[in-house]
Amino acid sequence: MNVWLAFVYERHIHHRQAFAWFASLRDDQRACLSRFTQISLLRLLTTEALMRHEAMNQKQAWSVYDNLLKDGRVAFLDEPVHIERAFRAFTQSLLPSPKLWADAYIMAFAKAANMTLVTFDRALKARVGDAILLQS
Repeated sequence: MNVWLAFVYERHIHHRQAFAWFASLRDDQRACLSRFTQISLLRLLTTEALMRHEAMNQKQAWSVYDNLLKDGRVAFLDEPVHIERAFRAFTQSLLPSPKLWADAYIMAFAKAANMTLVTFDRALKARVGDAILLQS
């Protein structure tokens, strides 16, 4: 989620890293959004605590999203058929772990869709061996 925000928001601390990664995609590669990452991006763009005076209204956030999809290297993917199996497999901790749910869903989506996860989050990278960790 933060990779998408960093990519679309030029003032983000990791914008250059996200932009460089995106620019490095080959013609046959796509950066994909899921419903979860779509909603997260829209939510973050409209969050005043994060965006401060640049927080967008919903219509503006949709515009940013729509412009993102105009790039042929970006695609929206529906939920993979077998995501529930992978999601359940990643959420078998016996400890309370409210912060793991979102990461587990993203990990499950990538696994079920046979895709590579891209993140700034070192802990998430540690849980997903073949993820791409963008360095800050």
